[in-house]
Parts: sequence; structure tokens; C-alpha cells
Amino acid sequence: MICIALLILYSQSQPIIPSQESYKSYCQTDHKLSIDFFRTNNQGQKDRDGVNYVIIFDPKSPELDFKVSVGLAHDLYSKNANGEVRQYYIPKPFHEIIADSNAELNGRMPIAAINGDYIGTDNKPQGLNMSRGVEYSGIFKNKRSSFGISGGRPEQRQATIQIGKRKPSILNYNVAGGNGRFYKNGKFKNICNDLGEFACTQETARSMVVITNKGYVIWLVNNAQLKGEIYPEQFNEVLEGIAKQDCLGNIKDGMLFDGGLSVALYFNNKIYVENINPIGSVFMIYQKENSK
Repeated sequence: MICIALLILYSQSQPIIPSQESYKSYCQTDHKLSIDFFRTNNQGQKDRDGVNYVIIFDPKSPELDFKVSVGLAHDLYSKNANGEVRQYYIPKPFHEIIADSNAELNGRMPIAAINGDYIGTDNKPQGLNMSRGVEYSGIFKNKRSSFGISGGRPEQRQATIQIGKRKPSILNYNVAGGNGRFYKNGKFKNICNDLGEFACTQETARSMVVITNKGYVIWLVNNAQLKGEIYPEQFNEVLEGIAKQDCLGNIKDGMLFDGGLSVALYFNNKIYVENINPIGSVFMIYQKENSK
């Protein structure tokens, strides 16, 4: 019954923007990128059987909108009698967070989503998380990097990765926590030593985000169960391969979301990767109602 209910809820989204599996390069067409999904090998080359699930999108697209959700026992943004935002956290897996009532935005369900922040034993997110300007953060919010997409008119939107809150308040509109910064100001860093032996070589399922100097965003989830693990020294090759073939620009900033048993990716009514752990936060993409 749960599976049937989830399928019904997913079907209500019905995005006009379909999964585009034509594998044509945007360098060779006049198509303006809004959002796209494909799979790649570990060199970043598009491959229908590739181990990497990739979503690329333009935060400035007028067809898209964004929201962050977390595992709560009540509605997002609700307040108690003192006017404080309620934050009673409960463990929720990815498929529940993207399908419950808190996943709705203006009556619509997400067309894409990725797992975000690390989660504590208290079921609370650990890093900086903002949902439409409302904060759901943990003890590491000023110590770990986070990925955000600003508010404002679509043409003004800006994607950022940095530690702590951004100085302009508009940049703190939708933010999901993470950890493990492997690109900063265009320079790549092998973060294997920072992650430690277990996370570097054994817990190899990866979930990551990068921003290019043209403002595009790449989400990548590696499904290690397909026996195509990528290690920190390979992040550069796969991500730059993706950016180059689709003319997205040079990679400027990048970081990991929660990995291992927390990685998850959803696009166009299908969950492509999901593991067993509850999720700290989920970053979701929506199609605006007036999109054609």
C-alpha cells in the first residue's frame, strides 16, 4: 500500500520537462539548458549504463524553482505558541521526504531531488540548512560547507558553495549542508586525507555538487553497487568531463553531500539511487506552473 501511495503521489507531479536521454551535447545545439538527466562513466562521458547519475541545470531558468526539506513530524515553517519555528525532527528516508506534504511547493511535487546534509543521532541535520529562508540547521552550520541557490527573480538567482551563512541574505534562501570541499575558486583538491581512510576507500557511494563559472550546477550520485566506484582523486576527471562536453564552463566550486548509505537521486518520477539511511536534508527542484 505504501508503494502504491508513493507512485500516486509521484504521478501528480507530471513534469513537462522530460528526462532527455538523447545524449546530444549542448555545445552542438542552440538549446538553452534548463535541466537534464543522464548517466556517465568515470571519465564523464555519457553512457546509458554508466555508474554515475547526473543532473545538470541552470538556476536562472524561469522554468524552475527550488526548495529544501528535512525530516519533520509537522509542517515545514510551522511555529509554536511563542512564534518560534517548530523543529521536531524524526528519521525519514529519502523517498518519504520527497513525497510527503512538506515536499509540495505551490501545489506541485518536485521533478528532481538529491540527498543533502549529514544527519545526527538525534535525527537533526548537522550543517546549515535553509528552506525558503527558514533555517533548520545543526551544530556544524558554521564549520562545514553548504550548497545554496538564492531567492529573487530567476535571472538574479545565484548558486553558491561556502562555509556558514552568506553575507547577502538573499543568498541564504535555499541551502543544504554538506562537507568535503574539493573545488574552491577553480582549484581542485584531492580530499582523501581529509575524509579519512574509511570514507576515502571503503564507503565509496558518493553524492556531490559543483558549480561552474557560467553559473550552471552539476549534481552527481555515484552508485557504488554497480562496481564503478570513484575515489577523490577521480572527482576532477569525471566532473570536468561532464562540464566540457555540455559547454557548462569551468568548474569553480564543489563539495560532497552525505555519502555512503545516504546517497539518493530522483528525477522525473523515478528514484534512481536510494540507500537505507534517513536523510538530513533534501534539495528539490520544481517546474513552475506556467512553464511550457
